[in-house]
Amino acid sequence: MQLSHYLAVFTNRRIAAAMFLGFASGLPLALTGSTLQAWLSDAGLDLKTIGWFTLVGQPYTWKFLWAPLIDRFPLPLLGRRRGWMLLTQLALAGAIATMGGLDPQTHLATFAVLAVLVAFFSATQDVVIDAYRTETLQQTERGAGAAVGVFGYRMAMLTSGALALILADGILSWQHTYWAMAAMMAGMALVTLLAPEPTGLPRPPQSLREAVLEPLHEFFTRRGALWLLLLVVGYKLGDAFAGSLSTKFLLDMGYVKSQIGSANKVFGMIATIVGGFAGAVLMLRWGLYRALLVFGVLQALTNLGYWIIALHGAPDLLLLYAAIGGENLAGGMGTTAAVALLMSLCNPRFTATQFALLSALAAFGRVYVGPASGYLVLALGWAHFFVFSALVAIPGLLLVVYLRQTIRALETPTDLPADD
Repeated sequence: MQLSHYLAVFTNRRIAAAMFLGFASGLPLALTGSTLQAWLSDAGLDLKTIGWFTLVGQPYTWKFLWAPLIDRFPLPLLGRRRGWMLLTQLALAGAIATMGGLDPQTHLATFAVLAVLVAFFSATQDVVIDAYRTETLQQTERGAGAAVGVFGYRMAMLTSGALALILADGILSWQHTYWAMAAMMAGMALVTLLAPEPTGLPRPPQSLREAVLEPLHEFFTRRGALWLLLLVVGYKLGDAFAGSLSTKFLLDMGYVKSQIGSANKVFGMIATIVGGFAGAVLMLRWGLYRALLVFGVLQALTNLGYWIIALHGAPDLLLLYAAIGGENLAGGMGTTAAVALLMSLCNPRFTATQFALLSALAAFGRVYVGPASGYLVLALGWAHFFVFSALVAIPGLLLVVYLRQTIRALETPTDLPADD
């Protein structure tokens, strides 16, 4: 079958909407994270105060608590999902613009509240966008939708991260930089207005109790539900261990910060995006089960690139780029398959709630392996630690094989749908 047949899935309105909504999802993140820290530092705030501001991102962790409200209460315009998307995008634009109009030195408490509101509106937008993407994309489009969504998300993080810092470094004031970001966020409302509406959806929950309890009941009454949850947690666990202390490792190996930055942030990001798109095309050809298995094996094997660096013992730029390129390429493929799996596991009646819960579980490794990694490095040394990170991936691969019939039941034939 010709490659053009597989690439055709990228050329419809649903995929375009997934990409631009990925941008909308990623844009606010740095504005309450690294970019905000730079502004607070320029404003002369002390390190302890800046440290407290790292807590403003908590809504991203707890968004599943209010996801049932999104499932239960559609707004009276633009359908079940797009109304919520429009509301959160306009709220984000307003909150970011208001932050830009304040001096953090003189209005610290108000500034902190606004930062939390930006994170809250952003986390809520993520819930709605994840649900919308899951409901809109056809089964054969989910890999492509995941890939373009990650691409849009990464571009947005560069915009509100690197570009915002460049703008604030003498080109614009911090106030005008945040206003520019708010204007971009408001522009995302146009994407929502033009995005296609999902069709053929089942009846949504009719009560709040149903919206809260039924998503759990429906999932846990499925055959192999607990094994599926373990797969969601474990599939990217080896990747999480390998990446948790990678910067510290490379510094210990003698690489300088500029080398690590160019390899990790530029080359690594390009490799992740290429991996995401390659994974989407291969998923169309192979299906979800084979993609999860092959990409999972590649994720485990490419962790050993860092093991080779540790054995080499001296900085070598070729080794650095090969290890980071391989790890990010395989990681991009694995992420595409993992996101497609999450979408496939959601019941259309409870998409917002189930996706929020499943994505929280999927992020478990990335969030919580850091402290354990530090102790493991001290006990094992860097070389054995990266071998351990590869071995940690094996249980997830075994679960993929064990659940192969369940995963294959989530798939549909790989004929491409007609464009809308």
